[in-house]
Amino acid sequence: MRVRRLGWAGLEIEAGGERLVIDYVQDLSPLFTGWKPGEGLTTPSGNVTAALVTHLHRDHTDAAALADVLTPGAPVLRPAPGPGDDVDNVTTLPAERELALHRLTAEVVDAWSTREAGPFRVTAVAAVDGLGDPQLNWVVQADGQRVFHGGDTMFHGYWWRIGRRFGPFDAVFLPANGAVVDAPHLQPPSPLPAALDPRQAATAAEILDARYAVPMHYEAEQLDKIAGYVEVPDPEHEFRTHAGQRAHVLPIGEWLDLAA
Repeated sequence: MRVRRLGWAGLEIEAGGERLVIDYVQDLSPLFTGWKPGEGLTTPSGNVTAALVTHLHRDHTDAAALADVLTPGAPVLRPAPGPGDDVDNVTTLPAERELALHRLTAEVVDAWSTREAGPFRVTAVAAVDGLGDPQLNWVVQADGQRVFHGGDTMFHGYWWRIGRRFGPFDAVFLPANGAVVDAPHLQPPSPLPAALDPRQAATAAEILDARYAVPMHYEAEQLDKIAGYVEVPDPEHEFRTHAGQRAHVLPIGEWLDLAA
């Protein structure tokens, strides 16, 4: 099995000549005010057998991009819709509408449940979203190797359970930008990170017993973000400091061969 970063939180995983994507997007304009189409992103290397999404924020679920790369009828595995009214779900409704518009084969998956997709065995595991929306993280197994994808989860108490059930991991991909969010529908705002910061990500990687700990969900160039979204200044450097020998900064578009 080998893995490639597609940009932001997107991954392509390849095994047995087939491909799976997680949080694959091609439009970051809902989050990056200074973003230009194609900037900091790349596409899968071929048709895709299945797609996993961690949650339905538009920087993690891009239905149009998925429709372009998925084979006909390929599943899109996703968390359940959020409970509550349109104000509660204001950050997930655009992606919900787009999934319906593109008529993708979306399937709601509960935490701790497993699906088979081609050569891949995928398990949804518990995560905690910094804005209170439903979020899953994913364990992907193929060719005797295991990969973890952390979406943009906060630090939580499920790490040890995930580690006991699935560890050790060949590679874990973890958000590391420590974003502090001030959103109009979440007032008063929290001054605490709504996604793992570099130290928290390194701690999660240690608990999960990762061979490679790869930071994601940040941009090295620190593009302008929407108002109320503030990242730590240098996630790569700080993550390397805390994760030590596990740290493996993977440039966008490059492969990590887990069989090597």
